Amino acid sequence: MIRWLDLLVEGDPHPRRFDSPGTAHAYLLRVERLSEEAADHLLQHGHVGPPLSRREYRLKPLGHD
Repeated sequence: MIRWLDLLVEGDPHPRRFDSPGTAHAYLLRVERLSEEAADHLLQHGHVGPPLSRREYRLKPLGHD
C-alpha cells in the first residue's frame, strides 16, 4: 500500500503529492533546490524553514491536518 505524502510550500495553496519519502527527497533536491541538510530535516521532522531553507515547507501524510 502506498502512503501518500503532501508537500506544502509557503505561498503555494496547492500541495505536491509523493508516493514515497524517496521521491519527495529527489524532488526537494532537484526542483526546490534544497540542500541535503534541509531536505533531510524536512523528511525527519515534517517541516523546515529559514535558515535551512529560503521558504517554509511542510510534509505530511495524506489526510492528516
